[in-house]
Amino acid sequence: MTSRHRLLSLVQNAPEIGLLLRSSFHFDIGRKHHGEGMRLASGAPLEPIAGESAGGAYFLCAEQDGRRPVVFASSEGEGGLIADDLADALEIIIGLEWHDCLSFSGGGEVEVMQESARHLHRLRDQRNPGLGKDAARVAAALSLRVVPVPDLVVRLHAAASRTEPDHVVADDQGQAFDPLFGEYTEPRQGGWR
Repeated sequence: MTSRHRLLSLVQNAPEIGLLLRSSFHFDIGRKHHGEGMRLASGAPLEPIAGESAGGAYFLCAEQDGRRPVVFASSEGEGGLIADDLADALEIIIGLEWHDCLSFSGGGEVEVMQESARHLHRLRDQRNPGLGKDAARVAAALSLRVVPVPDLVVRLHAAASRTEPDHVVADDQGQAFDPLFGEYTEPRQGGWR
């Protein structure tokens, strides 16, 4: 059984872990139908593996160097690579407010992403103090690493910066999605205090 199949099987067969991924980290294997009809700009097919309540979806790409990269497509027409395999993607999903970190990246500047990630992590801990424990439970159950936030940002930035046709999401008409990097340099309310 491949690592991808093992991870997805663990999530499916451990309802508590599936619930934590869905409710705390917006990774819902029951919503993988959201991504039907999507493909890569190269024309390669995508395998939907999960969705999120806002209408976005996670996909596995074809195998590359023994790994299956993971791309995300939002319902707003943004999409791209988030990790080189499912284990790396799940580490980012549970350890980082990854989508907001990319939204507040200043167009893809890693230093801005690091600052955004620190701020978002503090906010996450204030708003939901138990989320760190939930992340640790999911990581332990799925044999994932608990990776420091700065390292997750570097990994996410490296992945989202790759714009080869085999990492760019396109719709069923072949229209490429916008990159995941946002132009905002600070949150809309309250700044970075």
